[in-house]
Amino acid sequence: MSVRFRLGLMMFLQYAIWGSWSPVLSDYLINRLGFSGTQVGFIYSLLPLATIISPFIGGQVADRYLATQKIIALLQLAGGLLLIIGSRLTDFSSLAGLMLVYCLIYAPTLALTNSIAFIHLRDREREFGQIRVWGTIGWIVAGLLLAGWRLAFRSFGLAPVAGDTLLLAGIFSLIMGLTSFGLPHTPPKKEAAKPWAFLEALRMLRDRNFAVFIVLAFIVATELMFYYVMTAPYLTSEMIGVSSSAVSGVMVIAQIAEIFVMALLLPYFLPRFGIRTTLLIGILAWPVRYIIFVIGKPSWLVIASLALHGFCYVFFFTAAFIYVDRVAPSDIRASAQSLITFATIGVGNYLGSLFAGWIQSLFTGPAGTNWRAVFAIPAAITILCALIFLLFFKGDKSTQAK
Repeated sequence: MSVRFRLGLMMFLQYAIWGSWSPVLSDYLINRLGFSGTQVGFIYSLLPLATIISPFIGGQVADRYLATQKIIALLQLAGGLLLIIGSRLTDFSSLAGLMLVYCLIYAPTLALTNSIAFIHLRDREREFGQIRVWGTIGWIVAGLLLAGWRLAFRSFGLAPVAGDTLLLAGIFSLIMGLTSFGLPHTPPKKEAAKPWAFLEALRMLRDRNFAVFIVLAFIVATELMFYYVMTAPYLTSEMIGVSSSAVSGVMVIAQIAEIFVMALLLPYFLPRFGIRTTLLIGILAWPVRYIIFVIGKPSWLVIASLALHGFCYVFFFTAAFIYVDRVAPSDIRASAQSLITFATIGVGNYLGSLFAGWIQSLFTGPAGTNWRAVFAIPAAITILCALIFLLFFKGDKSTQAK
């Protein structure tokens, strides 16, 4: 099989695993197992926490000790078994403990899959988006497969399988574990002069451009959680009026746009205009969408603005992974990808979830939530990020347009 096919399958399975449980696990935990909101929030906080702790370990092992494809395979096989076991657990302490271990296993693979793709693509700027888009497709397919699975059970008058969301994720994980042994061979750099790759990745922060980039990536990641956490209740509020039964289908607009931008626009735009312009457009797309959310009228414009997620996510976060790969020394690329994962999916998403929840509570009273005030906060913060980026991030010769 071609390298591109194997890497595309890897991304498909990597995000199908996550997409199997993340969107709907809360419904299972609350409505089937009777967990409290605090307990559900704790379980959902485990992956960002794990992304703070474990990616550097995975990057260090991949850069210095064991072939990357073998690490991914072993971690996904172990993770698949844990998820299947977790699908049978019904008490909070047991499931939370298992999910903590699982998240510590899964988190390193988020950076390692990016790293192995960058290493084996000939034209990373053009090809990475076309490979990574299969992750978004995998997320969507997992959700559709789970829905079809449940509809099939209901059509035969059967109750849904307990913990089916974790069971499906576990099956995808086992498949990925087995297929990952067939990924392109990516040996460690055992001969590297400096043994601690993750420390070398941290030393990249001595470069002002890179330090500015990491700080802004962290801040933008916190504001990303306003979209993930608050968009659904905002759309179903009286202000917009989308029905609860239709909101998940409406929000698919964002994923469809993400596929289009990642597969077609990013490969065209990045080589022509360079990483600095691409990242700037990505940052500016955030306040544009949040300002539309603040205005809130007409409703069709708010719904249409969900398509900006393609630019918000792809032109900033996907381009960010490309930028890190370009500026990182070849012998610490896995650890450098772990660093950006740590700053965004880890610390950024974790603190962003808490921040978004606090802001929503701050502007909620007896009359309901003041959604204009809620989304004015991330709008202002992302505008400030764009100004700082424009003034202080200059790029370098390796990241300019060709």
